[in-house]
Amino acid sequence: MSPAAQIVALCRDRGLTISCAESCTGGMLAAALTDIAGASAVFDRGFVTYSNAAKMQMLGVSDQTLARFGAVSEETAAQMARGAQRAAQVQMAVSITGIAGPGGSDHKPEGRVCFGLAFGDQLTTQTVEFGALGRENVRLAARDHALGLMLARLDPPFQAAE
Repeated sequence: MSPAAQIVALCRDRGLTISCAESCTGGMLAAALTDIAGASAVFDRGFVTYSNAAKMQMLGVSDQTLARFGAVSEETAAQMARGAQRAAQVQMAVSITGIAGPGGSDHKPEGRVCFGLAFGDQLTTQTVEFGALGRENVRLAARDHALGLMLARLDPPFQAAE
């Protein structure tokens, strides 16, 4: 069973709902989850917030956070996850923001992706350096990593966080 199928099954069995907020993956995570039959029982909505304006308008990311830390930061990923959780009124929301490439900078290299996971009142963030794998491969790796974060939070030990 794929990670997405496992997530859908675990959420369905536990009565949990989920959402996602994506930037560099452009909806790939939402697509992976909604490819699973029965996902409508648990998946509420996905937000593709590619621009800073979209992050602010749709998810409530603060302009101060974007100015101080940038769009590719754990601080922004945290606000994206919380914003998706709040807007969709779900128990779990995951966010992805990064630099898929080509390009990047010395400060924020290609392949850097930041993740946020909001579950109940708990919030975790993480940065992964996938490296200059090429745009498609960074996006696929980020999608798969986000699925892994969700699955790890759901599949043991699971504790209700509401």
